[in-house]
Amino acid sequence: MLVPAMPYSCPTDSGWLSRSPWVGAAVLLHGAALAWALGTAQPSPIEAPQVMSIALVTPAPEPAAKPTPTPPPPKPQPVIKQQAPAPKAVKSEPAPAPTPASITSSAPPPPAPAAAPPGPAAPAPVVEAKFDADYLQNPKPTYPPASKRLGEQGKVWLRAHVLPNGTTDNVELKQTSGSPRLDAAALEAVKRWRFVPARQGSEAVASWVVIPVSFSLES
Repeated sequence: MLVPAMPYSCPTDSGWLSRSPWVGAAVLLHGAALAWALGTAQPSPIEAPQVMSIALVTPAPEPAAKPTPTPPPPKPQPVIKQQAPAPKAVKSEPAPAPTPASITSSAPPPPAPAAAPPGPAAPAPVVEAKFDADYLQNPKPTYPPASKRLGEQGKVWLRAHVLPNGTTDNVELKQTSGSPRLDAAALEAVKRWRFVPARQGSEAVASWVVIPVSFSLES
């Protein structure tokens, strides 16, 4: 920074210098310092601003696509004319003889047959007679003493005809036990038995029933 020098007038009055020797020395010292400062102080050079250059790079243009060549149109093929086959001769068949028209009968249809009267209802199933109901309390046949002594035992099969009142009027031997004494004892006992008669619907009916009678020495 440059400081302008101020004009200085040195007093010429010798009397003032003689009276103030220290004042003159100070003035001279300041003047010398000022001259030295002015000689040594140099303005700093001003740096020129730096200029930065920027180059804009534009991409190279792409090559234009080549147009696809259009294929040439196909050459027309010569048209071959085909001769139509000659029509075959069709044999004419003789026309069928006309059939005589059917004669429709104007007579009225026969009347429908009358419905048959309903038949009798099917009979109700028969429930067989029973001889082993607990409430009957039929006694067991008596074991013959001779059969016990001889060790005879077996089973007798009887066939009894049971009446609607629960009694029997006929007892037959269906299969023997092998001992006439055991067969007779079974027949005699069953003739006195009571039965539950067979039933057809709500009505008691007579029926036959098969009865097995066993004789065992272990019982």
